[in-house]
Amino acid sequence: MSFLKLCLALAAIIIASDACGISFEDRCLAFAPEKLIHNSTLWALEYVTNGTTLEFPDNVASCARPSQLIATKLCRIALSIPTSRRSSITFELWLPEQWDSARYLSTGNGGIDGCVKYEDLAYTTANGFAAMGTNNGHNGTTASTLYNNPDIVEDFSYRALHTGTTAGKLLTKAFYGKTPEHSYYYGCSLGGRMGIKAAELFPEDYDGIVAGCPAVDFNRLQGERAMFFPITGAINTTNFINADVWTGLIHDEVLKQCDGLDGIVDGIIEVPDRCFFNPETLLCAAGNSIDCLNTDQVGQLVQIYATYKYPDGTFIFPRMNPGNELDAVTKFFAGAPFSYSQDWFRYVVLNDPAWDPATYSFTDVTLAQDLNPYDIETYPQVLPAFKARGGKLLSYHGGQDNQITSFNTERFWDQMADADPELHNWYRFFRISGMFHCNSGPGAWVVGQGGGASGAGVPFEPRQNVLAAMVAWVEKGEAPDSLTGTKFVNDTVSLGIDFQRKHCLYPKTQTYVGGDHKLASGWLCI
Repeated sequence: MSFLKLCLALAAIIIASDACGISFEDRCLAFAPEKLIHNSTLWALEYVTNGTTLEFPDNVASCARPSQLIATKLCRIALSIPTSRRSSITFELWLPEQWDSARYLSTGNGGIDGCVKYEDLAYTTANGFAAMGTNNGHNGTTASTLYNNPDIVEDFSYRALHTGTTAGKLLTKAFYGKTPEHSYYYGCSLGGRMGIKAAELFPEDYDGIVAGCPAVDFNRLQGERAMFFPITGAINTTNFINADVWTGLIHDEVLKQCDGLDGIVDGIIEVPDRCFFNPETLLCAAGNSIDCLNTDQVGQLVQIYATYKYPDGTFIFPRMNPGNELDAVTKFFAGAPFSYSQDWFRYVVLNDPAWDPATYSFTDVTLAQDLNPYDIETYPQVLPAFKARGGKLLSYHGGQDNQITSFNTERFWDQMADADPELHNWYRFFRISGMFHCNSGPGAWVVGQGGGASGAGVPFEPRQNVLAAMVAWVEKGEAPDSLTGTKFVNDTVSLGIDFQRKHCLYPKTQTYVGGDHKLASGWLCI
């Protein structure tokens, strides 16, 4: 056997030695990951150069991720890994050539979907992480494949991520010839819930978890989001409020009542807790029907902006974020069922694909919580094993979130703080004023919270980047006291920075103290 063939053979059976003098590309193409993961099937093994646009022709169209620009040299591994006799995960592991940091990272999913977030894999590998993602046990943005298949529901609830993480760490060690020195998790929305569930069930999986806008108290969340359609009714029904009214008359009135509560009128509701929108001001006066709402429409708003409760007053879920109307109108108030909730009730809770979401009632949310498949609820008050092993958890949430109210994360953190007065030592939460769901909005919302626009234009350093802040906390013991967000002009990096703002460590609040409100010096965390 030639010297080169010998080196390649050694690389293929785990020993990745630079002493052989083989290239990273050769080492990548000689790797045999399917031999290391039991019953797995190899879908792709390729060396990718910096600047390549990877194409994913087999990716489900609803995921809207047909391609991804790559910003570093890496080895891409794609496998199918069975999780039971009738379920499996799609697994992607991207291994960068430059791995001096020896960091491993798992990415999460969103919505109710099974879509690998290739943008997060690209972003984190460009910053030196060996990064893994899965399809969370099913493909596409519908939950129809969960129907009558508890194995896929189990994957979706917790197993897909843990299976992917276990395989990802094993293959990372095999490829580089050493164990990752630190392991991280990075997700938002459903992905935020996934990270917290991992800390609860598998505390050894990660040293640091970034859980943005987490979909915790998952069953009641699906009920709260299902609630809106029976209130608003379908398009063209009597008293339906159209999109122009939501984004004009109603949104303008919310800002009129609440924008100035922080001392500055800038389209940002800095501290949503202080905003209690009163829709009665929009009621038409006698004889007038222009730029106002009728009694039934005002009644809709009273329900929509209120805390969600049972008829006897028992709490179900926190109230919606006022000021989210510009984006909420595309889902909550669009005159159609909220698709994530519709799918969860149809294919998991009720096992009835013909269920009509217009009939949603309190009975349905009670049933969902009672069922709670594989404890997907994810609402722990303590995480003793994760805390004991030195794990760190960081959450952020937008103050004008249009899908998951930020009041839910406040409630979650508060109930954990009630059980642990030293919670700040290992779990920190930042409210991102003026941010919609996970990204975008009128505020300084760019904090490195994901690939694409969420990570563009800000350096990978702890003050301005949530993932870098987690790395500094885990590896240097530097806990973040604030998180500086950036707002680019027209949300376009090339046009430069409009303003930046330090987002406060909860429960401190952003307080205007005078001067130019676009300067950080104009605000203090109090």
